[in-house]
Amino acid sequence: MRTIHPVRVGNCTLDGQHIYIQSMLNTRSDDIAGSVAQAKALEAAGCEILRAAIPDMDAIALIPAIKEAVSIPLVADIHFDYRLALAAADAGIDKIRINPGNIGALDRVKAVADRCRQKHIPIRIGVNSGSLEKNLLAKYGTPTPEALVESAMQHAAVLEQFDFEDIVISIKSSDVRNMIACYRLAAERTHYPLHLGVTEAGTARMGLIKSAAGIGSLLCDGIGETIRVSLTADPVEEIAAAIDILKAVGKREGVTLVSCPTCGRTRIDLISAANAVEQALRSCKKNIKVAVMGCVVNGPGEAREADIGIAGGDGCAVLFRGEEILRKVPESEMVEALLAEIEKL
Repeated sequence: MRTIHPVRVGNCTLDGQHIYIQSMLNTRSDDIAGSVAQAKALEAAGCEILRAAIPDMDAIALIPAIKEAVSIPLVADIHFDYRLALAAADAGIDKIRINPGNIGALDRVKAVADRCRQKHIPIRIGVNSGSLEKNLLAKYGTPTPEALVESAMQHAAVLEQFDFEDIVISIKSSDVRNMIACYRLAAERTHYPLHLGVTEAGTARMGLIKSAAGIGSLLCDGIGETIRVSLTADPVEEIAAAIDILKAVGKREGVTLVSCPTCGRTRIDLISAANAVEQALRSCKKNIKVAVMGCVVNGPGEAREADIGIAGGDGCAVLFRGEEILRKVPESEMVEALLAEIEKL
């Protein structure tokens, strides 16, 4: 069990007691109205920490506009210009994401650390395989996990020398195995909270698969205090994916759907039924397991641990709770009957 240095980000405390879901706006930084609308949509979907790119001084106007519209913490993503970090801090940002190595001389890093300390704003050190320092590339040859972790530790040491320790660390790679190795190594070497993610993971389909493999593996190891599923898609999809990953590894309560893959015994349209149930329960907050099974072999037998479920017959289904058969219903009514029973739970 890691000992974690707690870091407060707005109304969230990264201490391992809760895994926070993050996403990032993909609206243009000069589109304030669009950015505010997307921020609201992300909060409604379950985003708990939100990041926005701040590429120039004009983008600073996003900060008060978004903070007025949502209650979740806002993170400023800063590259190269330390003055943007100072301006973001003065504008009320809740956290700043920088790479200390790309914002210039040490006096500039110190200026950011000093301002953030004064205003109790944490800093996320973001390291990835595409921005590794030349001396570490020369030392290791490629962006190995050891190289990336050493880079992160060096950046943390720079902030520590300026008496700043409200640090969160991310060490991302687009290679799932490297990403897992990086975070496992970092978890051994630092007590700072870790922000998990597979960077440049890809489209909604492949990005989810890679993120589930990488983030899910680490969460099962007890590593990670906050996560971001990076998808080339509407960021609202990132939130749904993150919630599902957390539920799959037992880190978030809510509805868990189990359904069989169907086989030659199936005599109902189980695929349509399972999709309909999943969609209907998307916003359900009950901590229950729901089974949608194709025949009596799989349910209620194999699905006896479900709180409620249906098992298909020939043009019909049995509705069951645990090992108790409630009643038989026609195929045309089985989804509606199941949802009605869930309402009673």
